Amino acid sequence: MTGGEKRFSERLEQKLENDYLLWYDVPIGRKQRRPDFVVFHPRRGLLVLEVKDWKVDTILQADKDQFTLRTDRGSVKEVSPLLQARTYAAEVCAQLQQDPALLHPPSSRHAGKLAMPWAYGVVLANIGRQQFIEGDLGEVLPEHLVLCRDEIFDSVDAEAFQERLWAMFPQVFPLALTLPQIDRVRWHLFPELRVDPGASQFGLSLGPPVAASKALQIPELIKVMDAQQEQLARSLGDEHRIIHGVAGSGKTMILGFRAMQLAQALDKPILVLCYNKTLAARLSQLIGERGLADRVDVRNFHAWCHQMLTAYHVPLPESSGPGYFVQLVEKVMEGVDRGQIPRHQYGAVMIDEGHDFEPDWYKLIVQMIDPQTNSLLVLYDDAQNINGRSDRRKFTWKSLGVQAQGRTTILKLNYRNTLEILAVARGFANELLIEQAGEEDGVPRLAPESAGRRGALPVLIRANDARDELATVVQQIRDEQAHGRRLDDIAVLFRHAWQGEQLQAALEQAGISCKLADRNGKSSLFLVEDSVKLITMHSSKGLEFPLVLIPYLGQLPRPNDDEAHEARLLYVAMTRATERLLMVHSEDSVFSARIRASINEVSEQLAQAE
Repeated sequence: MTGGEKRFSERLEQKLENDYLLWYDVPIGRKQRRPDFVVFHPRRGLLVLEVKDWKVDTILQADKDQFTLRTDRGSVKEVSPLLQARTYAAEVCAQLQQDPALLHPPSSRHAGKLAMPWAYGVVLANIGRQQFIEGDLGEVLPEHLVLCRDEIFDSVDAEAFQERLWAMFPQVFPLALTLPQIDRVRWHLFPELRVDPGASQFGLSLGPPVAASKALQIPELIKVMDAQQEQLARSLGDEHRIIHGVAGSGKTMILGFRAMQLAQALDKPILVLCYNKTLAARLSQLIGERGLADRVDVRNFHAWCHQMLTAYHVPLPESSGPGYFVQLVEKVMEGVDRGQIPRHQYGAVMIDEGHDFEPDWYKLIVQMIDPQTNSLLVLYDDAQNINGRSDRRKFTWKSLGVQAQGRTTILKLNYRNTLEILAVARGFANELLIEQAGEEDGVPRLAPESAGRRGALPVLIRANDARDELATVVQQIRDEQAHGRRLDDIAVLFRHAWQGEQLQAALEQAGISCKLADRNGKSSLFLVEDSVKLITMHSSKGLEFPLVLIPYLGQLPRPNDDEAHEARLLYVAMTRATERLLMVHSEDSVFSARIRASINEVSEQLAQAE
């Protein structure tokens, strides 16, 4: 910011109430114009402002279209700031007017016109009102459309400051935009905030803005990042940053937003790492669909290690046994230490599902970041730690080379699941989700809070025997198809590989297209369209589906299993469902009893609330 922009920004924050939305130097609309400030209020309207740090003695000549300024480079001609602001505001208005949901209703005498006032103005941060008058600037900049230096002092009364802003509006009328209408305004102004319902994990519309010559397709129901997510995503700068977020809080969506920004800004490639092979394949596919594959490399961590060894001709581990992956990582670390594998290869590194990473992996990863950008983003949720040791929390980020003190954020709101699904999952796994204080910069264990979206209560179905469980799954999928559900929107999650094979055989015999995410099928899972996805609970991490079925519940946990680990795994599986969750069991177990109790408790609570 210039000095004037900074002072004006401070004044907006100080003098306006919390229900205002403010943007500074953010591209807007399909032409991606960049006004200095956009001020929006659901009961007042939208205001576009240009800020200039000009002084009276630097303005040599001015008319309504152009200013001639004295600079160190001689005289320079610039477009009138009012003309700039008017152009930006008119483009915004034209775009919003395409949306029937933002227009006065047909029955109104203003039918077809924008339902909110809009205006534009100029801030002259270094010219006082008296100087403005004495310099005859009012002849080219109407007085009521200009804020002067003495009108943005810290001592200015908040009410007087707001009156100056709203005096810029050519018309004012009673207004009360609904929350859906506010989201629609943001959807139009900022294409990068759009959430594509079919894009699942990344969600964001990461491609370039729609060309101005093409007709804009406005969906009946729109979805955008909420204000907290947007603020966090836009404020992510360089250096090391950690986001602790519950399942479904939009962590991966924020990562996608940041990847989009950095892909456009950095020369070096961006590396996105995760533990889960299935998630890596899905994210890689989505990145490719958005034209970013040549700038953003998405890898499962061990696949990246393999890539490093082969790319720099470092011998791979000889053993293919249980210790292979440990040796793979060690070989990369040794290669970096010896200088065979170069450091600082990436402009930024982003880690999704960072709770599944071993501490030593971070020591390796931070060496891969270009020190000029020093950009590291780690997304973390300890409640979903299903792949690592139980003692993983016993470390500090600083000891691993991650310098994130003062740059951590906590996201507690769950947007993925309905209130009903989240409440049942929480009731089942409540002991895992008790918030605990971390160490110096340790990882807090977060209990998710619902964003309030409502839906059907999860269902637990009691089958007669194992064969009947499979028949129940088949029948439920057929019922969903009959009601218009796409097979791509359905996932069946299971604990053990043999269960997946049984499910695949049952669905294929029933003539239902399906794709099993086995050892060879994880990378192609989402390439097979219109098919039910059969995925292990481990591989489901980071994914989401409108309908999730979980059979074989009575076989969890087995006698020698770690009950806490199995409960965490089932919790992750349950929270993959965005709309409906169906669970099936023929045997009784500790888990089936706890889930039935949780469903009954949530049902009673909702009934009492109504």
